[in-house]
Amino acid sequence: MNALKKADPIELRRIVDHLALKIGPRHYSATHSLDKTRDFIIKEFELQGRKIWLQDFQYRGNIYWNVIASNHNGISQHIDKEPILVIGAHYDTVSTTPGADDNASGIAGLIELSRILGKHLPDDVVLAAFSLEEPPCYRTRNMGSYHLAKHLKKSDIDLKGMVCLEMIGYYSDSPNSQSFPVPFMKGIYSNIGNFIGLVGNLWSKGLTKRLKASFLKAGTIPTESINAPFWVIGSDFSDHWAFYKFGYRAVMVTDTAFYRNPNYHRPTDLPQTLDFHRMAAVVDALVVATIDLCRLSL
Repeated sequence: MNALKKADPIELRRIVDHLALKIGPRHYSATHSLDKTRDFIIKEFELQGRKIWLQDFQYRGNIYWNVIASNHNGISQHIDKEPILVIGAHYDTVSTTPGADDNASGIAGLIELSRILGKHLPDDVVLAAFSLEEPPCYRTRNMGSYHLAKHLKKSDIDLKGMVCLEMIGYYSDSPNSQSFPVPFMKGIYSNIGNFIGLVGNLWSKGLTKRLKASFLKAGTIPTESINAPFWVIGSDFSDHWAFYKFGYRAVMVTDTAFYRNPNYHRPTDLPQTLDFHRMAAVVDALVVATIDLCRLSL
């Protein structure tokens, strides 16, 4: 790990500012804003030397794009090789918000993870920026992540797992700043919203355990985890849901969204509400996890 730099809060802020303030809301109906966001993400990855594959799909007569970055010219290059690790985040928003935490923070984390790993990005890692996670596509086959997961399954590509970055920027040190979907969790987890959460389904226990072990080894940020049944509200509220649908193991990395952040889906979801130093700590832990999951020696 000594060969790698640490995540830079200034870089994270730059990306979030660009998406949330310069571009603004990135709703499915705002195709021009989504196209600008897509082009920005492509440029960031290309500046790092990544190869880009654009996966296009249609919804209500318009074309949308997933931006897939890796060391290969397209995911097809991974066929017949080792299982791949997909790390992804969505770049769209609902219409009512600039989406700093939801989900410019996830995209910033994805880009910064790639920058920090640099030439050490494992060949079996795929970085995916998804369009159309939010309503009305949310939890439907119209999600960008659904299209990618379907493509992987049809291509018989095996996965080590999928790691979903869904809102990683909002933290609080105040008592009772953290709420929960079910009452019993109050007796298990802290009511102070200063931690990052790892959330998977029951099928993904092994992946969650390995991911948490890496986060704890990194020691950069308090980390909690849960593998929850489908009826726990919020446990599958992002792109990892699409990978579940195709039988893949997946874990969401999250600040817990509306269980902590009062600005969720509101005009007040702005960069100044985020903690970029803690965001950087999450990225540093993700670097360790990526290396561990791919068994890379540095």
